[in-house]
Amino acid sequence: MTVAVYPGGFDPVTNGHLDIVSRAAALFDDVIVAVYQRGKNDLFSLDERVAMFSEAAHALPNVRVESFEGLIVTYARTVEATVLVRGMRAVTDFEAEFDMALMNKKMAPEIESVYLITSLNHLFISASRIREIAALGQPVDDLVPANVARALYDRFGEPTG
Repeated sequence: MTVAVYPGGFDPVTNGHLDIVSRAAALFDDVIVAVYQRGKNDLFSLDERVAMFSEAAHALPNVRVESFEGLIVTYARTVEATVLVRGMRAVTDFEAEFDMALMNKKMAPEIESVYLITSLNHLFISASRIREIAALGQPVDDLVPANVARALYDRFGEPTG
């Protein structure tokens, strides 16, 4: 049985994130979405992000969502994962992901990094861009799961644009 971990801040979860986890769920026996605390300036709390991703991924029976602290390879070992799943949108993601993969491999050679290229229709979506356009009163319904759109509108108000 192959356990994969899909780590990220997911502040907020986007349709791109959901696409990656759906595809990972088709490849691996169990997928754990591992949400980490990014910083004090997160839009949503860690618990809110775990709850939002859990609701968005409820139709995927082999996916569970948890929070973690510290190094992802340490967490992966504790859940007996042998794969780290990452999404890649563009060449700009490659350099940072390449460095991270090499460091993770140095620290945990038994854990493989697997990269899924973002689907074309989600290529331009990023959590930071979603936060920005929602804060500016623009609709995000087609960019995030419905429960996340509701949370963003609760936080920033209904779209005006």
